[in-house]
Amino acid sequence: MAAPTLQQPSFLLANLKADSTTKPLLQRCQDLVKIIDDYPAKELHLIFPWLVESVFGSLDGIIAGWNLRLLHSRSHEYNIAMEFLNPGGPMMKLVYKLQAEDYKYEIPVNYLPGPVKACIQEGVLPDCPLFHNKLQFPLSGLLTLNLALNPFEFFMFNFAYCLIIPKIHPQGHHGSSTDSAYFVLVDAYLKYFLPSEGSVPPSPFSDSRGSVTAPSPRASSVSFAGYGVHSPSLLKHHIFHQPSVNADPSAQEIWRTETLLQMFVEIWLHHYSLDMYQKLQSPQVKLALLQYRLSMSSMPCQPHAPPGSGTLHTYQEPFSPSEEHVLVVRLLVKHLHAFSNSLKPEQLSPSPSAHSHTHPSPLEEFKRVVVQRFVQQKLYLFLQHCFGHWPLDASFRAVLETWLSYIQPWRYTGEKINPQADQTRTLPDKWESFVQENLLMYTKLFQVFLNRTVRTDLVNAKNALMVFRVAKVFAQPNLADMIQKGEQLFLEPEHVLHHRQPRGYLTPSQGGSFLSSRQRVMTDVVFRVKSHVYALEGQDCQYKQMFGSELRGAVMKLIQIIAQARQTAKRISDHSNEVAANNSFLSWFGIGSPDLNNTFAGAEPEESGECLKKTHEFLDRALENLCQIFKLNQGQLTQLIANLGSSQDDGNSKQLPDCIQGENGLILTDLGRRQILNGQRRFEIHYQGDPELQPIRSYESALLVRLFYGISSLVNERFGGHMNALCSRPDFLGRLGRHYLSDQDSASKSRHSPVSRQGLDRNRHPRLSLRPLASYRTIVLLLVFYVFGAVLSFGPVSSTLLILAGGFLYGLFMTLFGDKLKTH
Repeated sequence: MAAPTLQQPSFLLANLKADSTTKPLLQRCQDLVKIIDDYPAKELHLIFPWLVESVFGSLDGIIAGWNLRLLHSRSHEYNIAMEFLNPGGPMMKLVYKLQAEDYKYEIPVNYLPGPVKACIQEGVLPDCPLFHNKLQFPLSGLLTLNLALNPFEFFMFNFAYCLIIPKIHPQGHHGSSTDSAYFVLVDAYLKYFLPSEGSVPPSPFSDSRGSVTAPSPRASSVSFAGYGVHSPSLLKHHIFHQPSVNADPSAQEIWRTETLLQMFVEIWLHHYSLDMYQKLQSPQVKLALLQYRLSMSSMPCQPHAPPGSGTLHTYQEPFSPSEEHVLVVRLLVKHLHAFSNSLKPEQLSPSPSAHSHTHPSPLEEFKRVVVQRFVQQKLYLFLQHCFGHWPLDASFRAVLETWLSYIQPWRYTGEKINPQADQTRTLPDKWESFVQENLLMYTKLFQVFLNRTVRTDLVNAKNALMVFRVAKVFAQPNLADMIQKGEQLFLEPEHVLHHRQPRGYLTPSQGGSFLSSRQRVMTDVVFRVKSHVYALEGQDCQYKQMFGSELRGAVMKLIQIIAQARQTAKRISDHSNEVAANNSFLSWFGIGSPDLNNTFAGAEPEESGECLKKTHEFLDRALENLCQIFKLNQGQLTQLIANLGSSQDDGNSKQLPDCIQGENGLILTDLGRRQILNGQRRFEIHYQGDPELQPIRSYESALLVRLFYGISSLVNERFGGHMNALCSRPDFLGRLGRHYLSDQDSASKSRHSPVSRQGLDRNRHPRLSLRPLASYRTIVLLLVFYVFGAVLSFGPVSSTLLILAGGFLYGLFMTLFGDKLKTH
């Protein structure tokens, strides 16, 4: 589009929509830059919702937009999109230009996170202050409620929501999620609006109206029941009686920082199941909600509510985060730790004299409380949901590393530490308060991980690596002592606290920005630990100690499983080495083993020799770290592993998994499933179809296989009746015929499933098979024999007769003495 002329806004929007289907992205972005610079906010206001939707896609997923999640650096459109959308780019300039005016943009309530939507449908203000004073009430009732957001909030909502819209990856797409345009933009926005150094750059346009939405005023003497963070008073703000909002002048400096973070947390983390939603409703909250409904029922005029909206059971949200979603959450966690750790040392614990003269900036205050007040609860629920619902495969690594990133804030202090020295470095005591205020992040999630681990295949190197990673993190010097001390503080008897004045603090989940009022500093460590546990698990939680006897028994069970996996990995590795050694000579001729079990096409690549060595190494180091964490006796551990090894000899390892004989065949028991999963036992894999129709092997000549199959089929079809009659005779000739014309392997007595047993019955009739002659090994042996015969002056006919005579004599010998040899 050329330099825009003065035209009606409706024509401008129509032209942009037409250009979006005909012009390339580069030219469209160049046109948009000119429009943003030249047009006033009044006209840009009309194209802003369409532009946001065309970039990020529609909320219902029908419009794909620019596909930022699938756009990677090797694409020629990548740099164009990044330049247009970066924090200092034209798109953000448009946002600031509209932000300076009083424009609002609507978002349907149906697209809000499930818990927030449930609160609104209950007729109650949601916890997060981001949604306060923004509800629009149409005449049609609650089902069509909308949120009126300012331009910055509207832009960030659509940007954050883009991550949770399901995407269908095109065929042949092999791009990493961490180098997509979306991932890089998230990192850029976090670094720009949550800077570790300096402050957030101001908007290029003045905003005299004050865009930050501060929470409603609260009395300083808010009382809490017990240790929970839920405040019954919050539920008394009905959505039809939204309080007036006054912006805090000191918050204007960081309103974009707080808005961006709250939007990311609400859209990405504020999802959990119905059980979890009901669990978080403490008895005090439910009682206050019931009292409020009773008071509302006595009013002469009540707002219209949809059917079924008056129950907590209306909330049901299927939530399955993708691996890309988890990786973005990990990026957020890592940046928040770096942002929080960049707090100046003098601001960590200012002296009274210094505090009376110098006041920290709002950004410094925000760094002090950002992790605990904004992220902790929702991230805990998010991780707990992922731990319980994620498949038992290697993709769980993304969830695991997100958890480990959160519980190790000392890794993001900006200090350069030698990795080898980091393993033996004792954690400074200054991190003790973080461990105590996040106790469940360490103890409860460790227990859930333990329950996952005993159900995974630890022979797989990727699964073994995850066990090693967790054990290594918890084995850091001084960390286990900090966790144990936190548990002791939580288990301190209640009567010790009765004489203490209850104190509490407001979190953003209660409806308050950290700048809305000054919270009193909590000096009671015991109260702080109890507040944390009861806030996340409820006041009726049954806490299980990480260093208690019950979990210690679970750890010993895990150690047994690790030891079994080590032995299985060693056994598979030794067997692979034997097979490789036996086939080393034949490999020069391109000949492999004819054993179908050694050429099983479904073998996992993780079971290669190199991966099995890594498995053994990871499990060995995991055992060492577990012993260090739980202070296990090395002698007892050695004896336990030795006893386990003696009980699982070679004969036991070749047994079938535990099964019971059902009406239609074998049925695998729970013990048998666990034996297969842990690699203790396995079924012997045999080809159970028609041997003549099995796939052509690498050690066979395809031409000869097809030729001999045609010949043998012709012979079997013409003389099949005679073969059946011969093999049915009980005398010596019948036994000799069965030796040459029957498949001895298929006739062996072994336990089969009903389907394979039926197939064997069909394929067990006598027939001639010439397929062994198509093997390269047989061909080489025959050539060697003919060459040897030529050296001894035997002609081809004589050598052929000798071979046939030798084969007949061998069959005669096996017919006479084969049964006796088998018994011995």
